[in-house]
Amino acid sequence: MATFLHWIGRAAFKRRWLVLLFWGIVVAAVGGAAAQTTSGSSSAITLPGTESQRANDLLGDKFPEANASGATARVVLRAPHGEKITSKGNHGSVAAILKHLAAPASRVSTVSDPFKSGTVSKDGATAYTTVTYRITPGELTDRDHERLDDALSEGRKTGLTVEAAGNAVATEEEGSSAEAIGFALAAVILLITLGSLIAAGLPLLTAVVGVGISLSAITVLSPVFDLNSSTSALASMLGIAVGIDYALFIVSRYRSERAAGHDAREAAGRANGTAGSAVVFAGLTVMIALVGLAVVDLPVLTAMGITAAGAVAVAVLVAVTLIPALLAFAPERVRGRSRDRADSRGNRASKAPFGRRWVTAVTRRPVRVLLSCVAALIVLALPAGGLELGLPDDGSKPPSTTQRKAYDMLAQSFGKGFNGPLTVVVTDRAAATAKKAAATMGSKIRELDDVAVATPAVFNTSGDTAIITVIPDSAPSDGATKDLVATVRSLAATTERSIGSQSMVTGTAALNIDVSDKFSAALVPYLLVVVGLAFLVLILVFRSLLVPLKAALGFLLSVLASLGAVVAVFQWGWLKDLFGVEQPGPIMSLMPILTVGIVFGLAMDYQVFLVTRIREAYVHGADPRQAVVTGFEHSAKVVTAAALIMICVFAGFMSSTDSVIAALGLGLSVAVAVDAFIVRMTIVPAVLALLGRRAWFLPAWIDRVLPNVDIEGERLAKSPAVGARPEPATELSPRH
Repeated sequence: MATFLHWIGRAAFKRRWLVLLFWGIVVAAVGGAAAQTTSGSSSAITLPGTESQRANDLLGDKFPEANASGATARVVLRAPHGEKITSKGNHGSVAAILKHLAAPASRVSTVSDPFKSGTVSKDGATAYTTVTYRITPGELTDRDHERLDDALSEGRKTGLTVEAAGNAVATEEEGSSAEAIGFALAAVILLITLGSLIAAGLPLLTAVVGVGISLSAITVLSPVFDLNSSTSALASMLGIAVGIDYALFIVSRYRSERAAGHDAREAAGRANGTAGSAVVFAGLTVMIALVGLAVVDLPVLTAMGITAAGAVAVAVLVAVTLIPALLAFAPERVRGRSRDRADSRGNRASKAPFGRRWVTAVTRRPVRVLLSCVAALIVLALPAGGLELGLPDDGSKPPSTTQRKAYDMLAQSFGKGFNGPLTVVVTDRAAATAKKAAATMGSKIRELDDVAVATPAVFNTSGDTAIITVIPDSAPSDGATKDLVATVRSLAATTERSIGSQSMVTGTAALNIDVSDKFSAALVPYLLVVVGLAFLVLILVFRSLLVPLKAALGFLLSVLASLGAVVAVFQWGWLKDLFGVEQPGPIMSLMPILTVGIVFGLAMDYQVFLVTRIREAYVHGADPRQAVVTGFEHSAKVVTAAALIMICVFAGFMSSTDSVIAALGLGLSVAVAVDAFIVRMTIVPAVLALLGRRAWFLPAWIDRVLPNVDIEGERLAKSPAVGARPEPATELSPRH
C-alpha cells in the first residue's frame, strides 16, 4: 500500500493542475445537481418487522382512509383569555382557518371540524383540528409548508393562539454556526501547530471540498431514498473532522520528510506513502464501522451509516490526491519557519519537548498510571448503567418552536397522554368476528387504570378492520405508557386465542417504544461485532495479538465513558444549563449505536497514527521502551492537534436543535478527548512499556497467513530516496 500511495503522491505533485481540474469538475457537477434538487428529507423513522409497523402497513391496505403513512398536522386553537373557542366570533375564525387549511391548491386530504368531531376541551377554551395529507412527510415541499404556515398566520391575526405539531410541520433549519465555530477553532489550532498560514490552510481547504461534495450528493439522493433529516448533519460533522485531521497528518509528515533531507516531490510521495497509508486504513475502519450499522436492520440507521461512510471515503480520496497536488503549489511556504526554528533550537540548549517528557514520565511508572486512568474512566462510565432509550417528540423541542407550544397546549387542555395516542387495529377475514373482537378489546381497554379515553371502534368499508383510539393518562415518554402498550398487547394476544381475530397496537408512542426496544437489543451485539472487528483488523496492521487486544479494551473504555457523560447531561440533567439542554429525558435511540460506530473509527485513527510510529521505530531497531518514546515524540504533537480539532468540531454541534446531533456532539467530544489523551496517549504507552517485546509477539503460523500491508512504509525506508540530498537523515530523525 505504501508503495502505491507513494507513486500517487509523486504523480499528483507532478500533475497538480490535472488533479485540481479533476476535483473542480467533481465539485461543479455534484454542486450543480444539488442546486437543481428539491430537498426531500424527513424526520420520520420506520421499523420494518415490528408490530407497530405491521399495524401501519395493515392500515394502509385495509383502511386507506386512515392514511397511516401520510403526513399529518395537528393545529391547536385557543381563544383569548376569558373567552370560549365556541363563541360566535371565535367559531367564525376557526371556520375561516379550516377553509384556509383545506384550500383546493393544497395536497391536503382531510381537515377535521373540531365542533363536529368533539375535539374541544372541557373548559371550552381550546380546540384542535387534524390535517391529513395524501402524501408522506418526505414528499412535502417547501410550498406545502408555506401554505400551512400561512394558515397559522391568518389564524393568529384573528386574535386566536394558533400553533401546530406533527410531521407535516416544517422543522427549523439548522444554521451554519456549528460548522463555522468548528472551522474557526480548527484554523487557530492548525496555525499554532504548523506555524504557517499556508500549511494551516491546506487541511481547511480540502475539508471544505470534501464536505461540499458529500453534502451536495446527499441533497441529490435525499428525495430518492427519503433520507432522514439528521443524515446531512452527521455527514457534515464527520466530514469536517476527519477531512481536517487526515490532511493534517499528511502535511505534517511532508514537513518531516523535507526536514529529513528529501526534495519536495519525493517528500510528498513519502508522506503519502506513510501517513497516507495510515489515512487510508483509518478511513476504512471508520467506513466499515458505519456501514456495519446495517446489521441493526433499521433503514434510517443504515442510510445514515452509508452516507456518513461516503463522506469519510471522499475525505480519504481528497487527502491522498489533492493534498500532494496542493503541496506542489507552495512546496517551501508550507514548511513555514520550521527549519529556522530547528536551527535555532540546535544552537541553544533547551529542555526536552513536552511529548518526550510526558511519555518518559508515563513509562517510568506504568503500573500507577495505568491503574489511575482505568479507575477514572470506570467512574466516568458509571452513569451509562442507567441508560434509557427513547425517541424525541415535539415535547423535546425548544420552547420557542410552534411544535413545542402546540404540544404544551394539548397537554394542558386535554391531558398528558393526548400527545401520544395509541391506535389499536383489530382485523379478521370475517366481519362479524372482527366486530366481536373489537367490542371485546374496547371494553377490556376501558377498564385499564392508565386509560383516559378509549373511543368506540371505527370500521372500514368492508367491516373486517376496526380502529380503536386510546388516550393514556401518562405522557408519551413516561414508563407508564410503555407499560400500557405492553398490557394492551397482552390483551390482544388473549383475545386472539379466544376469538381468533388479530389485534395490534401502533401510534407514535408504540412505534417509539418498538424502535427503542430494537436498539436496546442490538446495542450489545453490535458492540461485540465492532470490538471483534477491531481486534482482527489490528492484528493485520500491527502483526501482534496483545496490541490489538489492548486497543479493543481501550475502545470499550472510551465508548462507555462517552455514554456515561451523555446520560449524566442529557438524561439526568447534570450541568444541563451549561450544555443548553432544554428538557432532560431518555437518550435518543439512534445515539448510542451511532456513537459506538463513529468512536470505533476515530479510536482506530489515533491507534494507527500513534502506534504505527512506535512500531516503525521498533522494526527499525529501537528497543521496545525507546521505540515507545521515539514514536510518541514524533506523533504526539500532531495527534494532540488532530484530537483538539475533532473536539472543537463535535462540540460545535452541541448547540443543534436536533437532539440526536446535540447528544452526538457531546458524546463524540468526550469520546475523542478520552480516547486521544487518556487511552491512546497515556494508557497505550504505559501498557507497551509493561509488555516490552511481548507486545509485538505473533505466532509464526499467523504471521505466515497474514498479508503484509506495510502500513509503516518499510519498503519505502529500504528503497533509495529519489531526489534526496547527500546523506539525508532517516525518517525517524528528530531533527524536525
